[in-house]
Amino acid sequence: MIMVTGASGRFSSAVLAELHARGIPAVGGSRTPSAGQRHVDFSVPDSLDFNGVDTLLLVPAGAQEDDRQVAFNRAAVEIAARDGVSHLVYTSLTGAGDHLSMALPHRVTERIIMAGGMTWTILRNGVYAEILGAPLSWERQQEEPARIVSPLGDGAVAAVARQDLARAAASVLSDPGGHKERVYELVGSRAVSAADVAGRLGCEVRDIGLGEYRQLLAGGGMPVFRQSLMLSIASVIRHGFLAGTGDDLPSLLGGAPTDPLAVAAEVMVARPQRHKT
Repeated sequence: MIMVTGASGRFSSAVLAELHARGIPAVGGSRTPSAGQRHVDFSVPDSLDFNGVDTLLLVPAGAQEDDRQVAFNRAAVEIAARDGVSHLVYTSLTGAGDHLSMALPHRVTERIIMAGGMTWTILRNGVYAEILGAPLSWERQQEEPARIVSPLGDGAVAAVARQDLARAAASVLSDPGGHKERVYELVGSRAVSAADVAGRLGCEVRDIGLGEYRQLLAGGGMPVFRQSLMLSIASVIRHGFLAGTGDDLPSLLGGAPTDPLAVAAEVMVARPQRHKT
């Protein structure tokens, strides 16, 4: 049996839908399970039960402090081994993201999995095209056309559509034996910048420094922990560390990935605009 954790999230639910579309039985695990799913709460290790699961897709819980994230992941890996899981697939972070503040728990978890006694596959997911616009915002001044405000400078990111990553994960889960001890770098085939998004939408970009971006985040009431995360993402993109492309994703998909620029532009169109006085 295949189990996918984080089943209430967009990525995991997309993986489950892809598996079901292929006629492959799979069950979801979630802290808030729906009908037919198992209860999986990483914050309560004693509640974890992977009995009967042959292949487990471990999707880590949402952003936590490093020590908590590592503890949650370690417990899940140890219990998976105890309960007889034979193959563990882990959704990690692209190797190009090692400068990001969120990277350390992923790298520690990879080591734990590799030493855990099960066969494994690591999916180092790139930045979602859907959240490429997270550091970007709209600004409109009086009667002037709206423009994009960006802290990314000339930086670009090899973003990936969430659905493509879900399809890649489903491909691995459907034939885990063909992906033993593999680390896949699932980044996009092209790098996209703020200027690219603006060009697609026919608007201008106002570039801001990271200091002004910090002020925007603080003014929006965002928790300090998340402010640090967003600043880290913006800085790493701005300084060119996430622009590298790769071939692992199209190989798993069996074809070209979705255009990340089209996805990012669509997300930006739906974002609200703020007026600058």
